[in-house]
Amino acid sequence: MKNKHFKSILVGATLAMSSFANAGLMYDANVTNNAIFGSGNLNGSFTVMQEDGIELGLRGKLRHNASGSAENTFNSNGDGTYSFDAGVAPTQSAPTAVWSFEWSINSDFDGSTGNHLDDYLFELVVDYDAGGGVAYRTYDLFDRYYDHSIGTNATAQGAGDEAANQAGFDVLAANNNLAQNSWKAHWFFGPSFDPTVDGTYDISLRASSNGQIVTMNTIQIIVGNGAIEAPEPSTLAFFAMGLVALASRQFGKKI
Repeated sequence: MKNKHFKSILVGATLAMSSFANAGLMYDANVTNNAIFGSGNLNGSFTVMQEDGIELGLRGKLRHNASGSAENTFNSNGDGTYSFDAGVAPTQSAPTAVWSFEWSINSDFDGSTGNHLDDYLFELVVDYDAGGGVAYRTYDLFDRYYDHSIGTNATAQGAGDEAANQAGFDVLAANNNLAQNSWKAHWFFGPSFDPTVDGTYDISLRASSNGQIVTMNTIQIIVGNGAIEAPEPSTLAFFAMGLVALASRQFGKKI
């Protein structure tokens, strides 16, 4: 196992807090019901959270192998962390890393709610600080047009629909419960991202309704030997903020 630093404690504690209300946290799991995005993508190796009819899945992936091709290699450590080499991906230019991350959101994975994607606020939160501190960006997954693959629990592997424009995107979100995508780190981690640096990156999904967090899920990408710096005060502050948000969810308080 690669060396881990304090962020691993943050990830583990956050996952534990988000699972103490009989939530279902699973490692190296399938998402419901298929990998519906792209061509040739397989299910499996996701870190999955299931709670209140919502399923959130995240995984790391070897996006570019030695020949520059994508493959179904996920390098899971079986505990919500995924390990990859540092460096620019073969056949690619900087700042494209060897690895990427993939996510899946499902607003009605077990058929218990009948809710569609636009019934919740789904957000991606990335901590793009490779070292001991925390620097994060938050993205609303449905605030504008993205090329998400969208479908239902009956959509076949690789058969998700992708909208051609914002209007079509909004229609899909209003009539479906499953969305997935595969993203390269530098698209969302910002101009400071350097794929050649050893470090750790936390990636979270969260679902909210009426200003309250319903559930959330977090993975950690370990690059090279991981980060070795001591935690900065901002790390503890971010951790405390996460605990407050999750506690508020449990006791029905607005965030």
